[in-house]
Amino acid sequence: MIKIIKANEFEKNCIVQKTVDSTAITTAVAMVIANIIKRGDEALREYTVKFDGCELGSFELTKAAMDKAIDKVDPEFISVMERAARNIEDFHRNQVQKGFDLPPKNGVILGQKITPIERVGVYVPGGSASYPSSVLMNCIPAKIAGVKEIIIATPPSNECPVNTDSVNGVDPKVLAAAKIAGADRVFTMGGAQAIAALAFGTVTVPRVDKITGPGNVYVAEAKRQVFGIVGIDMIAGPSDILVIADASADPVLIAADMLSQCEHGPDSPAVLITNSKGLADKVSSEIEMQLPKLPRKDIARKAINEHGLIILAKSMDEAFKISNIIAPEHLEIFLDEPFYYLERVINAGSIFMGKFSPETLGDYYAGPNHTLPTSGTSRFSGPLSVDDFTKKTSYTYFSKEALIAASDDVIRFAEEEGLRAHALSISKRLSKEKAK
Repeated sequence: MIKIIKANEFEKNCIVQKTVDSTAITTAVAMVIANIIKRGDEALREYTVKFDGCELGSFELTKAAMDKAIDKVDPEFISVMERAARNIEDFHRNQVQKGFDLPPKNGVILGQKITPIERVGVYVPGGSASYPSSVLMNCIPAKIAGVKEIIIATPPSNECPVNTDSVNGVDPKVLAAAKIAGADRVFTMGGAQAIAALAFGTVTVPRVDKITGPGNVYVAEAKRQVFGIVGIDMIAGPSDILVIADASADPVLIAADMLSQCEHGPDSPAVLITNSKGLADKVSSEIEMQLPKLPRKDIARKAINEHGLIILAKSMDEAFKISNIIAPEHLEIFLDEPFYYLERVINAGSIFMGKFSPETLGDYYAGPNHTLPTSGTSRFSGPLSVDDFTKKTSYTYFSKEALIAASDDVIRFAEEEGLRAHALSISKRLSKEKAK
């Protein structure tokens, strides 16, 4: 059963989710990465047999095989994904930034250019669930940014055949989403070995410049270890939700929203902050009524028992203060006038306003990205966006006269920092000009 505590108990213990440090996972992932670097496709093939139970003829899916698989997807669901894709595209097109040139001033021209990343790898989890939504959320912003090549990596099924006409057990819905979102190539490889192959490249897998997308703890650790060789979006932890509500809120709906995150995994936190003891009790009871009916009830039960929490606040001011400490991935403002409270939110990945805006809308359909900062990292980061697939580069032009005017200041700065060669790069130019 979910715990109910008072706000002062929370503040004493400061219950904030932290990343679990596991030496065993770190070591295992490091070994996988080293083996991929050394042995490439041979190691990738061995890990695919070992971890996925699948011996592949080819890692990359042919377009003919993908088209054949997509034909099996319910056309109505394809229409649903297309509508979701339009919403995602409409939202993310507003994130596009342009470079700028500052007006020339005394012989100085400064500016910034924005360039798309050339090749991106998108990791799409497999296993017990299928995530075509992750394909849309990662690939569409990349496409809008102008990424030249988008490569999807997703684990094969252990029931996959080895002929070239196969899609290696990949869910056709994932492939349909890839086509809708404009992905260029799909490779059936999973886990830390897929991240390593994307980061360093093999004979058959091209090296990418950045890796995005969620995964299990091994995928997350692999992304951490290859960061610096390639860019990454974030280190994703368990999905979480926090709901702020008062006595007028519907406990049935709040319980449903909290459980929607708990079914993601046994480590997924679900928190309610309310100033109503009556609502707290009703939500607790409603969770116990709804949970046993869920197909993933065992997962949800562990999440609620170990990571579920109801916090009794004295006021809405206190509720938002605690929410900002927790810094949730998903925040539901389950209040009658949600926009009144919007400015009180400092830390949250994505905010859902009012009782008709459940977090589930954000997972699939509304438009804002569902790849969000977890484990309290919304204190310093935000959702995946078009910006994640571009690079900002500054440029500088000084005329001869502008360099002469700035030279004394620049030389003084360089000498104060003890960097004589820096100073000489300026003074030698001045000497050459004087000698003319």
